[in-house]
Amino acid sequence: MRESLEYAAAWTGLKTLGLLPRPAARFVAATFAAAAYTVRKPLRRAALFNLRLAFPDWTDAQRRRAIRGMVRQIGWMAGEFSQFPKYTRERIERIVVVDGFENFDVVRRRGKGVLFLTGHMSAWELAPFAQALYGYPLHFLVRPIANQRVDALINGYRCRAGNQPIDKNRSARAILKVLGEGGTVGVLADHNTDIEESVFVDFFGVSASTTSGLARLALRTDAAVVPGFLSWDAARRKYRLRFEPAVELARTGDEDADVIENTARFTHVIEDFVRAHPDQWLWVHRRWKTRPPGEKPLYPF
Repeated sequence: MRESLEYAAAWTGLKTLGLLPRPAARFVAATFAAAAYTVRKPLRRAALFNLRLAFPDWTDAQRRRAIRGMVRQIGWMAGEFSQFPKYTRERIERIVVVDGFENFDVVRRRGKGVLFLTGHMSAWELAPFAQALYGYPLHFLVRPIANQRVDALINGYRCRAGNQPIDKNRSARAILKVLGEGGTVGVLADHNTDIEESVFVDFFGVSASTTSGLARLALRTDAAVVPGFLSWDAARRKYRLRFEPAVELARTGDEDADVIENTARFTHVIEDFVRAHPDQWLWVHRRWKTRPPGEKPLYPF
């Protein structure tokens, strides 16, 4: 019964927003996101704690302003997501501007595959969708939703432009196949990771448990790691999908040391983007939850 209700709610929400014009869908979704954030105390505590940790010199007013921006971005993303069935190449060009495409294209042409380094920035679901509509579909890692009908509904929207999901729990062989064929795999690398699959590197000056898989894949396949982030450009009132030059990999021959060093490099790229757009990152996630062995929990709740 609960799974049926979840599916009904997801289906109704998407379809209702999808019937609205894009501006109205974004407004309604942003209003709902603000209300949901207000009543979810754990989200409020995590966001404020994270911002105090990352920006200790900020005032509370600055942190609240960043949180308002983050909540608005999440709402806008839901509104954009509902519009995916309407989006075409012509329409996406009026919504998403691509910068630095040459940084992606030059390594794509090598034929060894591309690992698309990204994170939970702005309307992050829109980034791969827009990239596919621009003619360069990719595979993306996802953690399946427990409700299979909701999972199918969400992935159906995500894949309308030609993208394909890869189950995080069974990803290694599938990723190697895609990269071996010269394809692109998108990896969100900015969330807390279980200690069995991570290394600890600095993120805003605090040790953070970070996926080691991206570095291991890059070292073993010679696929290029290209940072690509979506941000909202308020001046142009458009999203900007920016591809940065491929990250230069450390290759000393000591794989464990190289994994740590390269993971630190990837995380530094993400931190730079978050610092540049602090109101567009997902601060409600407990990024520093997993601690090194023997270290006390960082979060007091």
